Amino acid sequence: MSKVFQSPAAALDGLLFDGMTIMSGGFGLSGNPESLIPAIRDAGTKNLTVISNNAGADGFGLWMLLESRQVKKMISSYVGENKLFESQYLSGELELELNPQGTLAERIRAGGAGIPAFYTKTGVGTVVAEGKPVETFEGQEYVRETWLRSDLSIVKAWRADESGNLMFRKTARNFNPNMATAGKVTVAEVEEIVPVGTFDPDCIHTPGIYVDRVVLSTINEKRIEKRTVRQKDPA
Repeated sequence: MSKVFQSPAAALDGLLFDGMTIMSGGFGLSGNPESLIPAIRDAGTKNLTVISNNAGADGFGLWMLLESRQVKKMISSYVGENKLFESQYLSGELELELNPQGTLAERIRAGGAGIPAFYTKTGVGTVVAEGKPVETFEGQEYVRETWLRSDLSIVKAWRADESGNLMFRKTARNFNPNMATAGKVTVAEVEEIVPVGTFDPDCIHTPGIYVDRVVLSTINEKRIEKRTVRQKDPA
């Protein structure tokens, strides 16, 4: 059975249901599944728990699902300058589980590796550790964190072959590869689909065994959240 689907909506067909947990790839606005997120919005799926490094930016990325009030809870590490996110959280409309960024990445990696829990020093003695077991190893305290897994992972890659082997570019390799392993079902949107055998096996970042469906991106805006440039030297 082919893993290649003809549109983002087709790639998500039969996978979405109210109350589900979705992992959404990307680091800031780099590597966001720009085409799959609007398809989820258009499907109207409600009461979502979304696991993502970021919550999008005005008019872009996961902001769309916040704007349509489809997200019940965010598990994130960085919410940036998303005013919509801020207003929904402060009003009590949106639940938030804020994680240190490295802890979030490791919880996702653990979910993909089948490791239910691990210990880390990050967060010991802070609100991050409240309600969690703390143990001592070699005289140092560590807080126990649990894995994260999802009903669906949506990721964005640079290239895929027809078997779902993925290659990512640069910053898009943050979070996307780990999320691809931690979903019961993983859908990858990509900029290019090539025949099986095109990739050097050593250059594959995510093996196709983790990827259930592949679709060509329909949106490749790759927005920059905050652009900073210096003035050109007059000389």
